Amino acid sequence: MSTYRTIQGDTWDNIAYKLTGSINFMTDLMAANFDHVDTVFFGAGIILTVPAVPDDTSPTLPPWRIGEEEGDGE
Repeated sequence: MSTYRTIQGDTWDNIAYKLTGSINFMTDLMAANFDHVDTVFFGAGIILTVPAVPDDTSPTLPPWRIGEEEGDGE
């Protein structure tokens, strides 16, 4: 497991998307951080545990990221 340090205004779905490219990871993320499950908007500096990403939540890159991954830098 790894960790994630929140920034002001982070939300569960926002963090899940940042980490995996999908909001589907949000449930796993919340389960791994049950002490913070009632938090809607995080303050800065909260350390969250990031569980292993299941294979079925493999991210699909948004159109604006596809060019970067292919190496053309757009």
